[in-house]
Amino acid sequence: MLTGCFTALVTPFKNGAIDNHGLDRLIAYQIESGITGILAVGTTGESPSLSWEEHNAVIEAVARGVKGKCICIAGTGSNNTREALAATEHAAHLGVEAALLVDPYYNGPSSLEIRREYIEPVAAAFPQLDIIPYIIPGRTGAQLLPEDLAIAHKKHPNVRTVKEATADIDNMRWTRECCGSDMTILSGDDGMTFAMMTDPVVKAGGVISVISNIVPGAVAQMVSAVREGDTAKAEKLKTALAPLFGIVMVKTQEETPWGEVLFRARNPLPAKALMNILGMPAGECRRPLGKLTKKALKTVMTAIQTVHRESPEILQPIEAFFGVDIAERINRFSKWEELAYGDYS
Repeated sequence: MLTGCFTALVTPFKNGAIDNHGLDRLIAYQIESGITGILAVGTTGESPSLSWEEHNAVIEAVARGVKGKCICIAGTGSNNTREALAATEHAAHLGVEAALLVDPYYNGPSSLEIRREYIEPVAAAFPQLDIIPYIIPGRTGAQLLPEDLAIAHKKHPNVRTVKEATADIDNMRWTRECCGSDMTILSGDDGMTFAMMTDPVVKAGGVISVISNIVPGAVAQMVSAVREGDTAKAEKLKTALAPLFGIVMVKTQEETPWGEVLFRARNPLPAKALMNILGMPAGECRRPLGKLTKKALKTVMTAIQTVHRESPEILQPIEAFFGVDIAERINRFSKWEELAYGDYS
């Protein structure tokens, strides 16, 4: 069963193209940090703005880099079942262990259609792979419901893991009730992982994490501590990581000539900005994702400064692997103003 800590890896860019050297370094860092597995080209990997050629190339790089060292999950979902089948076939030939299928976005199929016309055809075509539905209605506008997940699970033994990012604990509990104890529920929300794993009904088996791009060792240790019953250790790590969990998405109120507007810096924008600040290969986000605002950048800087002040040990692996001085990098706000828009206009 797919339990543990999996990193939804960012796709590093340089001058608009995939930074292949940077990608290899990020993979090596994850492996050295003891991660359970890597998800290639999920939302955090900017799958919506990659071509399918780029998409497949990233999966190939991750599959090659982790082979025999940790698990590879390939993000092969689409709002087009033909595309999902083709992408999953490519990933299967590379020897990945699992494929992640995000709920079809924009065209908005019902839960019944998601199951019968999307999840089940892929599961039937690739019985050797774990097929992981990814439930995130806040991004997709569609949702595979627990009842349909349970039917797919009963018909296809390889549908035995779900990435749960509804932020709805009642939905998670109903998923457990419908699907039974042999369904692995993975958190799709860093900030809810501890609660999902310790909930007596949900009993999540781990997380597909954004923040483990930056501190894979600490997130993996938190997950392992819960699984081993050391709740005190896990809670201590959760507290240390909380400022970073809080910047997966950053919301700020920004002034315009017509009043305030809400700016939402969504994943992976804040994570990539922080990786650049820390000297890790990440590069820019691909348009239409852009930059942080100055307020959002300040929020990110405050989070990393807090972690560095209160729990510097969880950042030490970054210094050791990438050869950087974190204190020097995080204490000069002006050095990173290029990561933010100059103003809101």
